Amino acid sequence: MNRLDKAHEEDFARHVVGTRTALRRNAFVLVGDWFAADDLVQQTLIAVYRSWERLDHHHSLSAYTRTVMVRLFIDERRKLRWSRELLQDSLPEPQSAPAPEESARIGDRLLLLKALATLTPRQRGLVYLRYWEDLGTEEVAQIMECSTATVRSSTSRALRILRDRMGVTDLRDGD
Repeated sequence: MNRLDKAHEEDFARHVVGTRTALRRNAFVLVGDWFAADDLVQQTLIAVYRSWERLDHHHSLSAYTRTVMVRLFIDERRKLRWSRELLQDSLPEPQSAPAPEESARIGDRLLLLKALATLTPRQRGLVYLRYWEDLGTEEVAQIMECSTATVRSSTSRALRILRDRMGVTDLRDGD
C-alpha cells in the first residue's frame, strides 16, 4: 500500500474527524456492541484509506463509506459466525437502578437490539439501510448488489421476524 501524499493525508484526516462519530453510531446499529462498532469503524476507515486517492471526495464519499461498512459487517459475520462470543443478559457487576421512564426506554432498546441480533447479517444490513439510513429500495439494492424486489421481500421478511421476536402483533409496515 502506498502512502498518500500530504494533501490527501490531510483530506483523509479531516474526513475521519468529520465522520467518525456518525460512523460509530451507525456501526453500533449494525453490530449492537460499542466495542465491536469501534472495530467495524476502524476496518471501514482502513478500507476507505486504501482507496482514498481514487474516490470522488465531493459527491459520494459518505455513500461509499456506508457501503464499505455494511459489506464489511456482512463479510465478517459470514466468516466468523461460529467463533463469536456469547453475550450474557446480565452485567458482571451491579449498577444503580435507572429511573422508571428511562428503564422502560432501555428495556425497549435492549429488546430491539436482541431481536436485531437474531437476524442474519444481510437482513440486519437491509433493515439498517432502509430504516436507520432511510435509503430508498433502489439505493439499498445498489449497495447490497441485488434487485429492488429482493430488497422489498427480504426487508418485509426481516420486519416480520422482528415483530415476532418482539411480540408485536398489530404493527403494520406503514405505521
